[in-house]
Amino acid sequence: MVADSYLSRFSVATGRDMAVDLGTANTLVYVRGEGIVLDEPSVVAINIHDGKPLAVGLEAKKMIGRTPSHIQAIRPLKDGVIADFEICEKMLRYFIQKVHQRKWVKPRMVIAVPSGITGVEQRAVQEAAEFAGARKPAYIIEEPMAAAIGAGLPVQEPTGNMIVDIGGGTTEVAVISLGGVVASQSARVGGDELDNSIIQYIKKEFSLGLGERTAEEIKMQMGSAWPLEREMRAEVRGRDLVTGLPRTIEVSARDIRKATEEPVSAICDAVKSTLDKTPPELAADIMDCGITIAGGGALLQGIRERLNDETGMPIILAPDPLYAVAIGSGQVLEEFEALRGVVLSSGEL
Repeated sequence: MVADSYLSRFSVATGRDMAVDLGTANTLVYVRGEGIVLDEPSVVAINIHDGKPLAVGLEAKKMIGRTPSHIQAIRPLKDGVIADFEICEKMLRYFIQKVHQRKWVKPRMVIAVPSGITGVEQRAVQEAAEFAGARKPAYIIEEPMAAAIGAGLPVQEPTGNMIVDIGGGTTEVAVISLGGVVASQSARVGGDELDNSIIQYIKKEFSLGLGERTAEEIKMQMGSAWPLEREMRAEVRGRDLVTGLPRTIEVSARDIRKATEEPVSAICDAVKSTLDKTPPELAADIMDCGITIAGGGALLQGIRERLNDETGMPIILAPDPLYAVAIGSGQVLEEFEALRGVVLSSGEL
């Protein structure tokens, strides 16, 4: 179930368990029996004088790069892990209360986290959820496992399934068989790194300063990992770093591809490195079934062609790449006893 009509469901989403895809760029909430009911940016706007949140989610994202000195728009997650515990807890509490208005009922919660995070970082996520109102213990599921379930891969069967989840802060690559991760790699490169590489390239080549939101728009409209049939051109506005005045330049898709080459190569290297660690029997399965890609980065133009060229494997786009992790985490809630083996509780860390 997609998130376009989530607002209308707030009133009925009470008293139910929930799964949270706590992403660097966006946080999605899946409520048991309802589907995805919330999809908002992982951003909090704070008044630095008293530490109170002024806006969370979409409203806060609109403030990035536009705030006066006493207001700060903060992204509490960096590279898939909590960078600011207090702000993350406030954000989670806000999202939980938005979809779960009966404050005295503590929902069971499954939270998706990157596979490469440490035990300390996992506990930080659990504690943030528990402080925000989740029932103890909060359950943890690794993002690649959630993405594989959400993409409809047969994770419980004795066959090799490879998933590549390209998120905002991390790229998760995993080979899954019999409900467990056989080989995996978590690279701290994703959509944010692509945005930053565009900012740095435009700064170096054109002496023009860009904001985060402008860089993200350029990536979404013109970004590519493989030469396009028709190379686009577009005007980009920013601040001239020499004069300090606003200036407009023209850039091509080729420029943007050159700008993002390093992070795209890092994603391809993570996939090849994981294939290198995969047992031969499972590698043969992947040759037959292909590699499934999910996450926002899976929508980058030409990423399938690039990965196919680098690995020689068929590349399949997940049915709902942006929501694959949230749908998979939600599926665990719906069939908790059957899929209990794929989650971790605090006692297992």
